[in-house]
Amino acid sequence: MNSKKVIFQVHRISKDNRDEVLDKAEKDLAAVTEQYMLKLVKELQGTDFWKLRRAYSPGVQEYVEAATFCKFCRTGTLLNLDEINATLLPLSEPSVEPLQINVLDYLLGLADLTGELMRLAIGRISDGELEYAKKICQFVRDIYRELTLIVPYMDDSSDMKTKMDTMLQSVVKIENACYGVHVRGSEYTPLLGSNEPSSFLLRVSDVEL
Repeated sequence: MNSKKVIFQVHRISKDNRDEVLDKAEKDLAAVTEQYMLKLVKELQGTDFWKLRRAYSPGVQEYVEAATFCKFCRTGTLLNLDEINATLLPLSEPSVEPLQINVLDYLLGLADLTGELMRLAIGRISDGELEYAKKICQFVRDIYRELTLIVPYMDDSSDMKTKMDTMLQSVVKIENACYGVHVRGSEYTPLLGSNEPSSFLLRVSDVEL
């Protein structure tokens, strides 16, 4: 739940408040790490934690999704598994085996990330940031392409195969949105967010009822 709140916070981003929103989201993510991930680590460290994966996997996937979402919006790059696990190491006792996020949970979280990026791209287009939306589109394409090479070789991949279908839908939605603006850009790109009466893409808040 708290990881999802971080994602909601990131979706408040705009070209005018980017740093402010991301600072708040990163602070909230750090709180999730220090409070809830710490509890998980303390409970499972030194045990055969992989045997209990089904119990904590959904929360870990959401955490991965939030962490990778923040990283992309801040730097435009992907937070990899080693980097995420490095943030968990200080939470464990040095004398016991540390809890580490496994590859499958990371990839499942990454698959969910593409859905959030799709929503972000659509929002950025409506705010006039077409180039940023194109960057998101290419990033999601790259993730999908790489995962199509991996998923067929995954043993426990039934969840992943389902998410791959959803991921493809996200790729198509972003591509169609970017393509539509590119083809018809001369009609409305300069008017995005405009208060001029001639704009037929006035935002709801701008319309006088």
